[in-house]
Amino acid sequence: MKITCALSDFDFDGVPSDLDVVLYGDAGIPTRGAVGAALKRDIIREKVVPAARSWDLLSLALAVVCADFAGHRGRSPDGWTREFDLTVSVIDAGFWNANVELVQQLLAFLTTDRWTVRFVEGGILPQPHRKAVHPSEDCVVLLSGGLDSYVGAIDLTSDGKRPLAVSQMVRGDGEKQCAFAAEIGGGLRHFQANHNARVPDPESPPSQRARSFGFFAYGVLIATTLARYHAGDEVTLYVCENGFIAVNPPLTGARLGSLSTRTTHPVVLSLLQQLLNVAGLRVRVVNPYRFKTKGEMLCECADQRLLEAHAFQTTSCGRFKHFGYKHCGRCVPCLVRRAAFYDWKGYDPTHYVYSNLACNDEEHAGFDDVRSALIAIAERQEIGTKRWLGSTLSSALVSDKEQLERTVERGLGEIQALLANLGVR
Repeated sequence: MKITCALSDFDFDGVPSDLDVVLYGDAGIPTRGAVGAALKRDIIREKVVPAARSWDLLSLALAVVCADFAGHRGRSPDGWTREFDLTVSVIDAGFWNANVELVQQLLAFLTTDRWTVRFVEGGILPQPHRKAVHPSEDCVVLLSGGLDSYVGAIDLTSDGKRPLAVSQMVRGDGEKQCAFAAEIGGGLRHFQANHNARVPDPESPPSQRARSFGFFAYGVLIATTLARYHAGDEVTLYVCENGFIAVNPPLTGARLGSLSTRTTHPVVLSLLQQLLNVAGLRVRVVNPYRFKTKGEMLCECADQRLLEAHAFQTTSCGRFKHFGYKHCGRCVPCLVRRAAFYDWKGYDPTHYVYSNLACNDEEHAGFDDVRSALIAIAERQEIGTKRWLGSTLSSALVSDKEQLERTVERGLGEIQALLANLGVR
């Protein structure tokens, strides 16, 4: 699928495509897509001054999100792997084209699709506000509304850090994000972003394979606005995710590729860091919980009182919207969440649509994710963690493989204890 993403004054007719997308503006005609108009206004309204190449990274991320929405899995030869030919307008096309192989490698690993990317001149770089603001916070933390990012923000403030919280708004989580930011550390400065991507003929349900790339781009852009960044210092962007979900090993041989999301996989974060480094963006991406299970994160959280009061309000479910903004209780993220609560407190106050997984039918114990978890537990016990993981951690970009293997082993052990407690066999 050929897609061109550029500003509204771009000569779209000069680059024949299957889909044209207007960056930071309105589509104008029904056959075009649009993305980022409100986001641009929100950034400008903050009076901050992002680095030029962080605007380019954001433009790339918005283009990728649109491609993700527009690409239909069912129309690909294997029913899953899509091919994208993406043209994006940026400020510094020469730089990005010189490093396009790194961009394509990152996107390919993140989404398991095939990407050809080219950059053209014509990006966005708004004039700094005459009363520009340089936030005084010392780092940035992604605050999704999920349990891991909530724990991460609590721990950072408890450790004396002053993070600026950045959220990607999703329906059902926006108010939670604001409430969490307001209560952590006496109140965090908070920036919420929404790409508002619209494309004609989107896939339904929409793919979420590339969603995290947009979230990272928001965090990087805001990190480059801090006073310490403008003073020449490096800024840390905290991406808080438990190690089991970060690796997110395919539970069975049938759940390969993007069936198991690679949102914060060590390879993704390594490639993203390489891209930031070559771009001269002084932002260091850190997942402080890469060697922790979700249960360990809860047990070791620095403010147990705050966590106990609000942990159940966080969102983990992979099908949260589908079930009327309720946790299904049976998908992999829900299983990991329930296992963590069980490890932490022995009970879970979260309401789950499917709470009694011991029911031996296709909606409970017979549901694919629950069966896959049982198969994974049995297979790992039979052949060992290393063989069970297979190629999941085989990349040379993954360091500390043995620690990650042990983390995954403990995370699967938490799920095993939960299912045993629920009487799932």
